[in-house]
Amino acid sequence: MASRSALRRATAVIRSAYAARVGQAPCASGSYAHGLLDAKDERGAPSTSRRGGDARGFAASSAASSDDLPSHQIVPFPSLSPTMTHGGIAAWKKKEGEFVAAGDILAEIQTDKATMEMESMEDGWVAKILVAEGAEDVPVGKPVAVLCEEQDAVGAFKDYVPPAEDASPSGASPADAASASAPARAVLERPDYRPIGERGVPLTGSRAAGRQIEDDAGAAATAPAHGADATMMTVRDALNSAMAEEMERDQKVFIMGEEVGDYQGAYKITKGLIQRFGPERVRDTPITEAGFAGLACGAGFMGLKPVVEFMTFNFAMQAIDHIVNTAAKTLYMSAGTISCPIVFRGPNGAAAGVGAQHSQCFAAWYMSIPGLKVVVPYDAEDARGLMKAAIRDPDPVIFLENELLYGESFPISKEALSPEHVAPLGKALVMRPGSDVTLVSFSKMVGECKKAAEELAKEGIDAEVINLRCLRPLDRDAIAASVRKTNRIVVVEEGWPQAGVGAEIAAMVMEDAFDHLDAPVERITGVDIPMPYAKNLEDLALPKVADIVRVAKRVCYK
Repeated sequence: MASRSALRRATAVIRSAYAARVGQAPCASGSYAHGLLDAKDERGAPSTSRRGGDARGFAASSAASSDDLPSHQIVPFPSLSPTMTHGGIAAWKKKEGEFVAAGDILAEIQTDKATMEMESMEDGWVAKILVAEGAEDVPVGKPVAVLCEEQDAVGAFKDYVPPAEDASPSGASPADAASASAPARAVLERPDYRPIGERGVPLTGSRAAGRQIEDDAGAAATAPAHGADATMMTVRDALNSAMAEEMERDQKVFIMGEEVGDYQGAYKITKGLIQRFGPERVRDTPITEAGFAGLACGAGFMGLKPVVEFMTFNFAMQAIDHIVNTAAKTLYMSAGTISCPIVFRGPNGAAAGVGAQHSQCFAAWYMSIPGLKVVVPYDAEDARGLMKAAIRDPDPVIFLENELLYGESFPISKEALSPEHVAPLGKALVMRPGSDVTLVSFSKMVGECKKAAEELAKEGIDAEVINLRCLRPLDRDAIAASVRKTNRIVVVEEGWPQAGVGAEIAAMVMEDAFDHLDAPVERITGVDIPMPYAKNLEDLALPKVADIVRVAKRVCYK
């Protein structure tokens, strides 16, 4: 994985393009902006005018300190490995009163295994060094220095003493002690290293892990009913309008990918955006997915919000190292200090007549990766609301669209047309309530399930259709609540059967709703072969409405 300094160099072109624009206009969101986006004075130090903060950087530490002190950032002694608890300061590389840029080396850290460098996470001035050079046995998280935002404020920290942490109550667990104290940011956001037995089975929250589940807990909301006069919108226009509104709202958002600019996008999703926002914010790239995915990761680390288009997610295999090892893992590996707000979007799954190498569904691949969020919209309302949520999310989001849905029109509510409407990530939606069998799916297959439900209704079977909308986080509560009502479930997906989305949902239903099942969980998937090129064989390789009807009748014993 590339070093942070290499990533900073890779984002130089974006920095130069944004400096003037963003330096002149404050962020529409009013959030804390990283040093990359701040105007610099002639010495290369931050300008004296910064935008308002949220709960990160100088704002985070200042809010937890005395109101009499200028804006500042407490620098904690870092953890260089999951097992490290103490270390030493071998040497300070910056002196009090010196300017330090994000990424500069503050000190050399000595452990029992090696000497390593401690980088600054913020731009600022070294106001006070709290732990002297040569100190040993320094606990992880102990404040070792203070950075202030302005040079004139350095003198205010001459007699600064860091606040003492409250002693944890007798008998308190490590997690209780951590939440009761006010440690430095890196300690506060460090991952939970307690044994699984003390913190429950990760992700599942199942009955096997001791979770109590009520019969009506977590039921999904029902999709709004649309009248005959409802506004119609294609999925293509929904995605385009959502990205345009987010680019208007936040100047840190930009788009990059192959043919997204002058050509208006391979599927015209970015149509008109380069004319509206200019080539600095709608950037055409060479045909090098690994290159521009890595560039996007660096931009995200430095505070920008890239929306990366892959012409198809089949081509994202060239970039999967950056997606999985850089974007998804850096927040955890940096102890919660470096986020990577990126949207990786593009068509996923089968299109029509494009062969085996361009027809794969990657949903199960990406939903298995901790650190990613995976969004799978179905209709225009999904596409618009979920795209806005993905762009605003602080984590990397995989946004899996379907090429065959781009030109399809759907009714859309007035609420979803509002620029401020954002659909929640991780929440499924009931597209059709029912009582006899649950049909669970995502993306294009939701439409097939709705058609199958209409056919089943003619035979007296009342099917409930659930649109998952997100695969990570997966709304397992909504699935279990529906199974407790219908007592039967059929999962439908285009992907392959082994280790697929349906396999995960089947395991989850066994954990959360086994006692409520009146029939085995059924899966309908694509055929377990590479996609054929011939149209007649391609049709046979994908689930059809008739397949869903047949299997639903089977679980209802009809």
